[in-house]
Amino acid sequence: MQEFDLLVVGGGPGGYVAAIRAAQRGLSVGLVEKEKAGGVCLNWGCIPTKAMLRSAEVYETVLHSEDFGVRAENVALDFGAVGRRKDGVVKNLTDGVAGLLKANGVTVIDGHARFTGPTSVDVYPTGDSPLGEGGPRYAAAPAGGEPVEKVTARDVILATGSTPVRLPIPGGDLPGVITSDGAFGLDEVPGRIAVIGGSAVGAEWASMFAAFGSEVTIVEMAPSLVPIEDAEVGKALGRSMSKSGVRVLTESTVSAIERTDGALRVRVDGSKEQQLDVDVVLMGVGRKPNTAALDLEATGVATDERGFVRVDEKMRTNVEHLHAIGDLTGKALLAHVASHQGVVAADTIAGHEAHIDYGVVPAATFTHPEIASVGLTEAAAKEAGHDVVTSRFPFAALGRSKTTGDEEGFMKIVAGSKHGEILGVHVIGPSASDLITEGTLAISLEATLDELADTIHAHPTLGEIGMEGAMSALGLPLHTAPPRRR
Repeated sequence: MQEFDLLVVGGGPGGYVAAIRAAQRGLSVGLVEKEKAGGVCLNWGCIPTKAMLRSAEVYETVLHSEDFGVRAENVALDFGAVGRRKDGVVKNLTDGVAGLLKANGVTVIDGHARFTGPTSVDVYPTGDSPLGEGGPRYAAAPAGGEPVEKVTARDVILATGSTPVRLPIPGGDLPGVITSDGAFGLDEVPGRIAVIGGSAVGAEWASMFAAFGSEVTIVEMAPSLVPIEDAEVGKALGRSMSKSGVRVLTESTVSAIERTDGALRVRVDGSKEQQLDVDVVLMGVGRKPNTAALDLEATGVATDERGFVRVDEKMRTNVEHLHAIGDLTGKALLAHVASHQGVVAADTIAGHEAHIDYGVVPAATFTHPEIASVGLTEAAAKEAGHDVVTSRFPFAALGRSKTTGDEEGFMKIVAGSKHGEILGVHVIGPSASDLITEGTLAISLEATLDELADTIHAHPTLGEIGMEGAMSALGLPLHTAPPRRR
């Protein structure tokens, strides 16, 4: 029997951060993990997809290098090399996390945890991956047999994350119908692929495969892609994808998938019924809490109707000394939210004050062009009773965008019309995921349009778009025609 002050179950971006912070606070910490350190984000999500998207970006850039006065001949994609580079990036980062855990004195226990009480677990060897060699073990059940470890702790943090959802579509279990996890198992670029779901996961894979040369169709039931984003951003992404050759079917659903000679036939219901013959179907429609074979019933923890664990603002569940963080809570299924929740949980357990503000959470989608946002959309701000003013400043008006040749997109700022308080920032365009930090800080510090406009920004940079957007919202633009105020 191993005993700790804190046991963390799951070593993803929430779990490993919680373990490190708790160890820094002087607690003895154990962490049970059946995948490599880093969880879904480092192994099967954020990092590997961004590594592959970077390869897609480089490939597209070289194909159009003559636009920059550089001639390149015999340009070819080596998809195997793309995968090997991705694997190298992942290994470097997961090894780094393992090193950090060791350096902070965290005891890592390899295996699958099954609860025997609120603060005690048996750890079993992990079963075979459902994807075969190299697949994610986090989705697999324990192999069975006798536990290799019995562990108890004063406090426990649940951090087991989430897994992809499969829609109950007839034919959804056919060979060639995959989730985002299965996409990593492809050994060649699909000639034709249908992506079900136009939110972040589906949109990123659609963008990537289109760049690699696939014939891509994306099917989304909402009126625009990335439906949680501001409507103008979603429509702009749809136009951009269409221009790049992606077939975008919004307000549409997939009713069935059938196997035909040499293809998968996808039946799409929308403004009109149609059929798509493709080689691969990728479901990118959301995620569900990863609680399989944990025996959570032994803890008495309360969950909602979707199976997500209920927590308070300090990440405490209804069971004393049992906490939950990350995707498992269903608050915001984002790695950076999980990490912050991990800090809050660990600090709370160690007796330190900590908090999280879910109203100021940035989100990023790594399509081309990128999307990022924080705060309220224009529609949400109005629905909340705000009288708003908005601005929409284009990247094409920035000198830096002209020099890089990446002029597509805009920044939209939503602010209160009376005091100019910044309520939301929405970006589609180059480096959107980096630029959103200024918007996040502005909302967090309750900044106004005047304060953002009066802050000197370096020139020539993409970051100037925040200052220029604020000036436009104030009706005082310097580098565009006076905007239409709303």
